[in-house]
Amino acid sequence: MRIEADYRIETAYALQDAAAAMAGEQSSGTFLPVPGETEELKARAAARVERTLDLGEVARALPGAGGKGVTRAARVTLSWPLGNMGASLPNLLATVAGNLFELKYFSGLRLLDLRLPVEFARRYGGPAFGVEGTRRLAGVQGRPMIGTIIKPSVGLSPDETAAMVDMLCAAGIDFIKDDELQADGPACPFEERARAVMAVVNRHADRTGKKVMYAFNLTGEVDEMERRHDLVESLGGTCVMVSLNSAGLTGFTALKRVARLPIHAHRNGWGALSRHPSLGFDYVAWSKLWRVAGADHLHVNGIRNKFCESDESSIASARSVLTPLWDAVPCVAMPVFSSGQSAAQAHDTWAALGSVDLIHAAGGGIMAHPDGPAGGVRSMQAAWEAAVAGIPLAVAAKEDRALAAALGLFA
Repeated sequence: MRIEADYRIETAYALQDAAAAMAGEQSSGTFLPVPGETEELKARAAARVERTLDLGEVARALPGAGGKGVTRAARVTLSWPLGNMGASLPNLLATVAGNLFELKYFSGLRLLDLRLPVEFARRYGGPAFGVEGTRRLAGVQGRPMIGTIIKPSVGLSPDETAAMVDMLCAAGIDFIKDDELQADGPACPFEERARAVMAVVNRHADRTGKKVMYAFNLTGEVDEMERRHDLVESLGGTCVMVSLNSAGLTGFTALKRVARLPIHAHRNGWGALSRHPSLGFDYVAWSKLWRVAGADHLHVNGIRNKFCESDESSIASARSVLTPLWDAVPCVAMPVFSSGQSAAQAHDTWAALGSVDLIHAAGGGIMAHPDGPAGGVRSMQAAWEAAVAGIPLAVAAKEDRALAAALGLFA
């Protein structure tokens, strides 16, 4: 059983030499031959260069690289025996994305994709809830889950947060999340916020029979995250949220081992890992680590988002997390479209993705609607109803005041 990783590299060295340096650095080799690296050991533990595809001449992207030849890009596939690290996500990460990024051979190196033995799923289990479990808990079937983010991101007290949740529940929202900046600050302590919010959520659930899913940001030390999870569960909550790059793989998996609620995985900090096209990670590769670890929801940005990511990239990310990794353990997560979203993006999102298995979270697109949050929720619902029914956005807006108001402000 072997692990495979695809990379895009840029190098002024011969492609075969650069690929061999990658394989040696991340397995049994080093910059000089050592006596212990026998042929028997290499046959057992060395990484292999499986494929190299020349992509042509490019300009040097990053400083510090060596070599005096023409710089060329290539797609390279390496593989490792599972026995090198076992089914361990932290050690997998050190293997496929370790010192490679610093080697002088490369003026660019990016991890594009991973293919893993099912032993990883058997150890970690993948998402415990994913799409189906999330829909069941939220009571939403056959359409996207309409969500929002508490805004302002910080500055509200627990009671002020609960009052906003009260308004959103009355408006018919499906999903609400804390902002990633709001966890357990002294102005809005986690326990006080959780108790105040869940009192509101439970009251509306008793009235309507539908419990709004609220993702409480419990990011912190491992023991803090576990205590906060248990508090949310005891209050009747149905979701918790973790900032992945803050908690790290080991912190996240420690929580996952004891979690009994869906984990909403926020990718804040993602731009540092991905923004330069010649460095870092493609989302397909990075998100597979977190799907295996057990993330139930994964952020993918959105159509015409407020950040630098293209529409094509956001849609490719969403498709990737909805694509099973294995037959026995699919590891499918719910994509979360967010960042500058409103009713104006529903039709294009549906046309590009072709699935309603998503959370469409609009912060300002709901909270700043001219008719208030209730109008914002209604505009999102009307836009998606029209999109799936094949009714043009302009036609639907003539029949729905909230949608028309949203388009007047956001389109």
